[in-house]
Amino acid sequence: MPLGTLDRTPPPFFRQGPSAVSKLAVCAALAVFMMVADTRLGLGTPVRFAVATALYPAQWLVMQPVNWINQSRAYFSMLGSAQEQAEAARVRLAQQAARSGQVDQLMLENQRLRQLLALRERLSSPAQAAQVLYDAADPYTRKIVIDRGLMHRIAPGSPVIDAEGVLGQVTRTFASTSEVTLVTDHDQAIPVLNTRTGLRGVAFGDAGAHAGALELRFMAANADVQEGDLLSTSGVDGVYPPGLPVARVSKVERRVDSAFARIFCEPLGRVAGTLHVMVLTPVTGQVEPRPAAPVPEPTASSKKAVRK
Repeated sequence: MPLGTLDRTPPPFFRQGPSAVSKLAVCAALAVFMMVADTRLGLGTPVRFAVATALYPAQWLVMQPVNWINQSRAYFSMLGSAQEQAEAARVRLAQQAARSGQVDQLMLENQRLRQLLALRERLSSPAQAAQVLYDAADPYTRKIVIDRGLMHRIAPGSPVIDAEGVLGQVTRTFASTSEVTLVTDHDQAIPVLNTRTGLRGVAFGDAGAHAGALELRFMAANADVQEGDLLSTSGVDGVYPPGLPVARVSKVERRVDSAFARIFCEPLGRVAGTLHVMVLTPVTGQVEPRPAAPVPEPTASSKKAVRK
């Protein structure tokens, strides 16, 4: 057979079809079309949803051991924390029970001593709750306005407190509202008592570099006042009942060139941000008025001088 008559085409088994470049071009065009269709028309969303739904049981089964391990760790961690908190609560409960017994005993002893010495009982100030409406319009003062006034029998000078301590006193009353001057106002002063030493003093609102605080003025440089001392109302002013927490000493400056120490205090009441307060009745409204001084009897010499 001559060579020119031979069939040089590959057998069907080895045929490759389109070239690799053609396949790449078709796949790239198809990928671009699918991306554009998914972006514009959202055609891939149902497919993804179906695939995610089909794979969810497998994912759930694979994640179960990991979830069990994490839950076991959290359980044992919370169990240890709960046991520690329960132990601390039992210790605090025992301490409070002991203190409660001591307080009851001290109150009974105090009552018996007062009866023995014929002293009157401590005054209990009636109180009513109020809500803070807004701060006063004057930016140079520290005042707030509450929703209780003359209609609610609020009197000027009534002490105002919150859950932590003294806030101030009512300085102006209207029909349904009242204006409260805070203890940090520069015109406000409150007699206080150092609960550690029993030393009395007067705390003034600090409008200087320590704005928003109190200053214990006119205290001797060698006075026994330390940082952390608790100051409460002394009750000598006839406005605040005794024993209300006012402030805590934060800084003591003793200077050689001055006979008085500079003592700065942080108020215990939330003077900036409180929403609910208690308005007390002034102490002066609960005690008997001061008796009038007796008029001296005219003597014989004074009668002769009047006749002349």
